[in-house]
Amino acid sequence: MKRGHGKTGVVARIGALLLTATFAAVAVAAEQVTGELGSPSATTTIPGDQIPAPAPKFGGVIKEEMPGSKTWWPPKIVPPRGAPNILLIMTDDQGYGVAGTFGGVIPTPALDRIAKAGLRYTQFHSTALCSPTRAALITGRNHHAVGNGVITELSTGFPGYDSIIGLDNASIGEILKENGYATSWFGKNHNTPSFQYSVAGPFDQWPSGMGFDYFYGFMGGETDQWEPYLFRDHTQIFPWIGKPGYNLTTDMADEAINYLKQLNAAAPTKPFFLYYVPGGSHSPHQPTPEWIAKFKGKFDMGWNALREQIFANQKRLGVVPPNAKLTPWPDSLAKWDTLSADEKKLFARQAEVYAAYTAYTDHEIGRVIQAVQDLGKLDNTLVIYIDGDNGTSPEGTLLGTPNQYTSYNGVLDFPVAEQLKFYDAWGSMATYPHMAVAWSWAFDTPFQYTKQIASHFGGTRQGLAISWPAGIKDAGGIRSQFHHVIDIVPTILEATGIKAPELVNGIKQQPIEGVSMAYTFDKANANAPSTRKTQYFEMIANRGIYHEGWFANTTPPHGPWVLNAPLPDPKDYKWELYNLNEDFTQANDLAAKMPDKLKEMQKVFDQEAAKYNVYPLDNDTFARATAPRPSATAGQTEFAYSGVMPGIPNANAPNILGRSYNITAQVQVPQGGGDGMIVTQGGRWGGFGLYLLKGKPVFDYNMLILAQYRWVAQQPLTPGKHTIVFDYTYDGPGIAKGGSGVLSVDGQVVATGKQANSIAFLNVADETFDVGVDTRTGVNDHDYQVPFAFDGTIDKLVVTLGPLQLSAADARTTAAAKATASD
Repeated sequence: MKRGHGKTGVVARIGALLLTATFAAVAVAAEQVTGELGSPSATTTIPGDQIPAPAPKFGGVIKEEMPGSKTWWPPKIVPPRGAPNILLIMTDDQGYGVAGTFGGVIPTPALDRIAKAGLRYTQFHSTALCSPTRAALITGRNHHAVGNGVITELSTGFPGYDSIIGLDNASIGEILKENGYATSWFGKNHNTPSFQYSVAGPFDQWPSGMGFDYFYGFMGGETDQWEPYLFRDHTQIFPWIGKPGYNLTTDMADEAINYLKQLNAAAPTKPFFLYYVPGGSHSPHQPTPEWIAKFKGKFDMGWNALREQIFANQKRLGVVPPNAKLTPWPDSLAKWDTLSADEKKLFARQAEVYAAYTAYTDHEIGRVIQAVQDLGKLDNTLVIYIDGDNGTSPEGTLLGTPNQYTSYNGVLDFPVAEQLKFYDAWGSMATYPHMAVAWSWAFDTPFQYTKQIASHFGGTRQGLAISWPAGIKDAGGIRSQFHHVIDIVPTILEATGIKAPELVNGIKQQPIEGVSMAYTFDKANANAPSTRKTQYFEMIANRGIYHEGWFANTTPPHGPWVLNAPLPDPKDYKWELYNLNEDFTQANDLAAKMPDKLKEMQKVFDQEAAKYNVYPLDNDTFARATAPRPSATAGQTEFAYSGVMPGIPNANAPNILGRSYNITAQVQVPQGGGDGMIVTQGGRWGGFGLYLLKGKPVFDYNMLILAQYRWVAQQPLTPGKHTIVFDYTYDGPGIAKGGSGVLSVDGQVVATGKQANSIAFLNVADETFDVGVDTRTGVNDHDYQVPFAFDGTIDKLVVTLGPLQLSAADARTTAAAKATASD
C-alpha cells in the first residue's frame, strides 16, 4: 500500500461492523430500494462507506428439495435517484488563450455549446504538466499526494514522486463503477508508470485497474494520429490498416459514440461515466487536410498581434476583468516584425496546423456531445469540459520542427530552409510536427510562460465549462471563483449524491483533498467567495501558493525551452507576490513593497508542501532521470527471441543507443527467395530495421529523417538456413556519435559502411520492438510497406549490447532528454 501523505485523519470507523453488515441493512439505511427485494428486478443504492459493498445475506428459503424453497436475487446496485450521467472531457496542451470560448481566435463550438448551456469558469487551474494533472483529476487529490509530483519518467523513490497512485487513492472511475455506473475511458492515459508499461503488467494502474470497465486509447504522453500506438483494454490494435484517411481524432469519437449506443441498447437506464481525453492539441499536430485548409492565412499577423487580438476578445467576452493587464512579451523570444519572410511563412504555417488540430479536436468532441443528446440523455448529463491539461507546449523549440523527435534528441536548430521543404506536408503523415515557442506564449494570453511552469498562470490557467440542464439554470453564466483540477471529483460526487468511500477493497482511503464546485451552479452564488481558500503549485521546483486572494510564486530561472542551463538551488529562487483581487494576470509584483506578506505566503507554502509530499524539492532533472527505478530488463545485455514477436514496448526491449551492438538472426528462407522484416525498432521518424528485400539482406538506420544509413547485400539468399549478422561498433564515448557496421551472411562479409551520427537520447516512443513483422510505420517507406511480414522462419534472434559509452554527464543529459520528451 502506498504511504499516506501525512494529513491528520479522523478515527476510522470500525471495519468489522462494516464487513459483517448485511446487505438488507444497507438497503434500509440507503432508503432507495426499487421493486421487491429478492426479485430479479430489485435495485438499491449503497451507503458508500466501503466499496465494493458487502455481499448481501441470502433472503430466500433453501430446503432439501425445490418444494418449499424460495429464490432470492441480490438487488442491482444503482446510484441515488436522479444522479446524472457524467461526460468528463479534457483536451491536451491548450492554454487559456487558445479556445474561442475564452477569447482565442480558434473556433471551439463544442466548448461554446457547453458554456452557453451552463457556466464558464475563469479561474480554474491545472498542475502545469500532463501526468500530474491527470492523476489529480481522476483522484481528487493533489498530484504529489498521489505520487505524481512529476511525470513517471522522472519518478524517484519518494512518496510524492514515485508515480504510484496507490490503492489508498481510488479514482472516480472506481467509485462510480461500484455505485452502479458504466465507466469508460477514451484517449490519453499517461498515468501508468513507465516501469509497468507492458503486457507483463501489473495492471492495477492501467485504466482497467483504476475502475474503468472499458479503455480505448493510447498509454503514453502522445501518439501519431495517423497510425497511433493504440490499445483496446490491454491489447494493442491497428484500426487504421486498410482505411485510407484514417485519423485517431475521428476514430476515437466514433468509438465513444458507438459505445454509448451499445450501452443504451443493452441497458438504457444504466448511467454512464465517460472520460474523454483526446490527444489534441499535444504534438504531433496532425489534423486532416480539410481542417488545415480552413486556417490558411489566419496567422499571417504574427504572434505579437495575435496576443493583442486575443486579449481584446477576452475583455469583450468578460473572461478577464476590465482592469486586467496584458503581461509583457519576454526578451528571450523574437518579435514578429524582426523575422525574415521565410521565417514568417514557416511559423504562420505551424500555427495554422496547430489551430486546425485544435478546432478538429473540438469538432469531434461536439459529435460525442451530440450523440448524448440524440440518445435523449443530455438533459441529465453533467458535462465537464476542461480546455487543456496545462498551458500550451514550449517543446517545439524556438523554431519548431517537422519531426518532434529531432528536438527530443537535441537537434534544437532545425534550419528554416530545411523545414520549409515540409511546408505543404505539415500536419500530414509525412510529418510529426510541433510549433515555435513564441506561438505557445501567445496562446497562453494574457499570462506569462507556458506548460511546465507551475509558478505562473501561463502554465496552469485553463478554460473550463460545465453544463447540466437538469441541475444548472444560469445558462451562459460566468464564474470567477478560484478552483483547481482536484475539485472536479468532489463536484461529481456531490452532483451524483455518492459518498467518497472510506474503504476500497478493504484498504482505508486517503481523504479527498478537493472541494466541490457545485455551489457555483446556483445563480444566487454567482459571486460567492470561493470555497477553495488555499492551493499550492509545484513542478520541478517552480512554486506557487494561492491563499485567500493572494498569490506568491517563484520566478523561473529560465524558460523550459532552454536546456542544460545551470539552475540555482531551489532555496535561492526569487519570489514574486500578487494581489489577485486586483491583478488577474500576475502583472504587478508586490514582493518588494510587501515583504511581510510575502513571508506569510511562503510560510503557507511550506505548510502545504509538508502536508502533501512536495518535499524534497528537486530541480535537477538530470539526477532524477538517472535515479534507479523498477525495470523488467535493467542490466540485461542479451535478448533472445524466436518466431514472430511484435509489439514489445521500448522499456522492455534492447536499447542500442550510445553503444556497440550485435544482431544475429538464424533464419530459414523459403523456396523462391525470402522477403520481409526480421527485426525492427522505431519507424518513419527514426529507428532501424534488419530485413530481406527481394531476398537480399538489408540493415537500414533511419536517422530521424535527416539521413538514411544502409547496408545491402549484393546477392539474394538461397533457400534454406542462413545466419545473418549485423555487427556495429560505436565511435564513443559521447552522445550521438557515429560508428562502423558490418553485415555478414553465414560468416562472409556482404556489406560494410559507416554512419556519421546516431540518435542521441530517445527511440520513437510510440513505436515498438518487432520481430518478424513491422507493426506501425516503416523505417524506410521506399523499401517496403508495413506490415512487411517475413515469409520465412526465424529460428532464433539474439541482440547483444555492449557497454554504454557515455560519460556520467552524458548519461544524465540522455536521461533528462528522455524524461522531457515523454511529455
